[in-house]
Amino acid sequence: MAVARNVLKQQKQDLTQARLDALGPVTDQGWSAAARGAALDRLVQMGLPHARDEYWKFTRPEGLTQATPAKAAVFETDEALIFDQVDRLKVVFVDGVFSAEDSDDLTEAGLKIDRLAEASDIHWAQGLYGTLEANGQDPVARPLAALNTAFATDGVLIHVTESAKRPISLIYRHTDDSSDAILHHVVKLDAGTSLTVLENGPAAARFNKVMEIDIADGAAFHHVRAQGRDHERQAATHIFARLGTESVFKSFTLTANGRLTRNECVIELTGDDAVAHVAGACMGDGDFHHDDTVFITHDAENCESRQVFKKVLRNGATGVFQGKILVKEGAQKTDGYQISQSLLLDGDSQFLVKPELEIYADDVACSHGSTSGAIDEDGLFYLKSRGVPADQATDLLTIAFIAEAVQEIEDEDLAQEILNRVEGWLERRRG
Repeated sequence: MAVARNVLKQQKQDLTQARLDALGPVTDQGWSAAARGAALDRLVQMGLPHARDEYWKFTRPEGLTQATPAKAAVFETDEALIFDQVDRLKVVFVDGVFSAEDSDDLTEAGLKIDRLAEASDIHWAQGLYGTLEANGQDPVARPLAALNTAFATDGVLIHVTESAKRPISLIYRHTDDSSDAILHHVVKLDAGTSLTVLENGPAAARFNKVMEIDIADGAAFHHVRAQGRDHERQAATHIFARLGTESVFKSFTLTANGRLTRNECVIELTGDDAVAHVAGACMGDGDFHHDDTVFITHDAENCESRQVFKKVLRNGATGVFQGKILVKEGAQKTDGYQISQSLLLDGDSQFLVKPELEIYADDVACSHGSTSGAIDEDGLFYLKSRGVPADQATDLLTIAFIAEAVQEIEDEDLAQEILNRVEGWLERRRG
């Protein structure tokens, strides 16, 4: 056993060193230098993820950890960009580099927006950059997030001083089949403010992103993300959020296609009466592996959390869900809910699940459930008996299956936009 552990440790050290050699030195950026150095120390200590690590046993991390990314063909499409009908402030990155030409003017009432790559030596983000990511390393190591904090080359720093009048739309474009993008965003919401962030686009051949979100008392953060049709995408994304008293965090992600996607979300409810909802829907076909890993910590009284995840899989696609609710001592009146379900449209696909509850308070209402199954034959028969063709009937039942997750989006127009994308994916597959 000791020999095996030593072999694994050496393998992780070799893998980590090869990745570090490919990346080169940590960026010497004045105000973030200390945080970057601390993140590099964390990374070296823990090593990059290995398939034998507990939280990577369902997802092979090689594509995310190898020294250079596998090439990913640039996917050409004339499909209209999602969220195009929304009045939004567009911030565009091309292969991980900010594009001023494609972006809107970043001056916006109630918001202070800077680029990570250009932020001055004295900056408000100095107290936040890397802080929530570092907190999120305990009790589960998240080495790809530490790598991001150490080596991120760009991103946005958003300080919300008044409620935003329109969403910020982060758009990621992919033009280079071997690009390797590392973006880090920091969002700070002052007390009583609100902000909606939209995200979409393929980003790069390989994409590593961290978003740290600090939500002060009474503030509300809404997040809707669409990871689109690029078939060869390999991505690791991380959200770290800290919630104050009576604050709100709501996030929804739609994923369609991609070779390997790992979305991690780590949330701390530190103020009483806070609310955190995390939801997602994915649709995979063929060489598709999608992993949602969520860790929510209740560390205050009378807080609510929800995790709602739906996965539609076929032609050998794989879906993974790892979700944990940790209720600390003293976090009474906690309401924690978790549901993960898959719809397997053939016998070759698989859904791998690890739901967890860890509770140290006695006045709580926490539950989790997970199911996996085929299309509802009774429902299919009913629709076909009413003259609905079999393919369309299957699509209707698929949309109904996903609907519970989409309903977590508070804005009805954004929810409808997501449903339109689901319908479009189904129509293309039917065709």
